[in-house]
This record gives sequence, structure tokens and C-alpha cells, in this order.
Amino acid sequence: MSAHGRHYVVELADGTALHCYPRGKRSDLACGDRVRVRRAAADQAVIESVAQRTSALYRSDDFRQKVIAANVTQVLVVVAGRPPFSEELLVRCLVAAEQQRLKALVVLNKIDLEVESAAASKRLRLYEQLGYPLLKLSAREDVSPLCPWLSGQTSVLVGQSGMGKSRIVKALVPDAEVRIGEISEALGAGRHTTTSARLYHLDRDSHLIDSPGMQTFGLQHLSLSELADAFPELRPLRGACRFKDCRHVIEPGCAIRAAVEEGKIEPRRWQAYRAIAEELAEKRPDWA
Repeated sequence: MSAHGRHYVVELADGTALHCYPRGKRSDLACGDRVRVRRAAADQAVIESVAQRTSALYRSDDFRQKVIAANVTQVLVVVAGRPPFSEELLVRCLVAAEQQRLKALVVLNKIDLEVESAAASKRLRLYEQLGYPLLKLSAREDVSPLCPWLSGQTSVLVGQSGMGKSRIVKALVPDAEVRIGEISEALGAGRHTTTSARLYHLDRDSHLIDSPGMQTFGLQHLSLSELADAFPELRPLRGACRFKDCRHVIEPGCAIRAAVEEGKIEPRRWQAYRAIAEELAEKRPDWA
């Protein structure tokens, strides 16, 4: 139900919550994992084993790989016009969702801020054209438009700080232990208010995992093949390049680069792919 370093809160089938610790020094457990525990005290237990996951949303950097949530069915990327959302972070969240074959919904929050929301909507038009559903709402006023999307799903909320994720959770789960953060106008970003992931039951079949706000989303765990496959518009052209090991960056005879030049692929998307591909190649010299 929640993860705090090596300390986890686990809910039993009867609804009892236990404070649990894994065996050993290392642990890669995450909210949504199904585990078998051995009771050590009235309210404490040891995690003995973890069931095989159906999905796992990852992010990774040069030093470690972190599971954001496990066994989820969809990713909700929350963005807003104030502070301005990071398109790079949005792209990376969508790539991570695609790599796990998870549904993705882009939620534009704070539409009561009309001028900023109009600008954000314009930036998001490309993602609608790519097939990503876009839901516009103001969690401050009414979060009900989101409810049909959550029904029967195990969803994880992701996004940078200040987008209003905590307010969405508070509106859906009034007794949720979250704090609504103030926006730091001087920094142009929100203050972190959620410090650990937490799972909430919306009903018997619908669950929501809130994750801490983030400013970066590393994808070091992906291969170049997985990266290209995570861009839906690139998939039909894979295998059409002159070279089988084409990275779609600078290689001659690249079908994807040709499609960009012909206006069939949005340059913003190819640039986003290229930036991540070059980042991965820097850490794996054999790709250069």
C-alpha cells in the first residue's frame, strides 16, 4: 500500500495493515506488489516472497533503477499550464508506459486557469493526434470527469511537482493523507508534497497509486529497440531502414529520418527520440 525506503505498509486480505520489512539489505518492491508475509508481531511482518508482476513502471538513471508502481493497468500523466509542464518529462512518462504496454491518459489539470490552459492545450494537440486521450479538468472544482477512466483499473498518477496530483487524490479520496502543495512562483515549480508512493482503493475493482512528484525521468534501462518501439509513429517504419542496426539518429538510408523530412513524422517527436537515444548511447559505447 505504501513504500518508504525499506519499510512497507502491506494490507492483508482482511484489510489489516502491517508494517513490513523485506529479507536482506536490498529491496525493489513497489506499491501494487503482491507479497507473502510472515507475521513477526501484532502489527509487523517480514516479506518472504513477491508474486510475479503483470507490469512494472520503471525509471532509471546512471546509478539505479526504481520501480514506481507494480501491477498497474494504466498511467495517468498529470500536466498543467501553471507552472508550465515539461514536455520532455511527458514524453518520457509516455515512453515508459508504452514499453510496458500500459494504457496512458494525459490529464490537463487546472483548466480554471484559462490563459495558461489554452497554451498547454495547444502544446498537447500533437499527443492527441498520436492517439493519446486527453482529459481536461479542474481538480479544485470537479474531479468527476476522471472517474469513468479509473473504473476497473489500477492506475498510477505520475507527473512533475506542482501539477496538482495531490489535489486530484484528495478530491477522489477525501480522507487521503496528502497535503496540497503551494506553487513556488519564484522557481516556476511546485514544492514536493508526496514523498512516497501510496495506493488507495476507490472501490472493489478500482485502485489509484499516487507517486511523488518528479523533475526528471531516466530511461537508462531501455534498449534502443525498446525505445523506438515506444514511439507509436515509429513502429510502422522499423525494419525499413537500409541497415538492420540503424539507430535512426544519423545513419544513411534511415526510413524514419526520411519520414521526418517528408513531414510524415513531427520533428518534435523525432528530436525527443534522438535526445533519449543519444543519452542511452553515451552510457553504452558499443552502440556508437
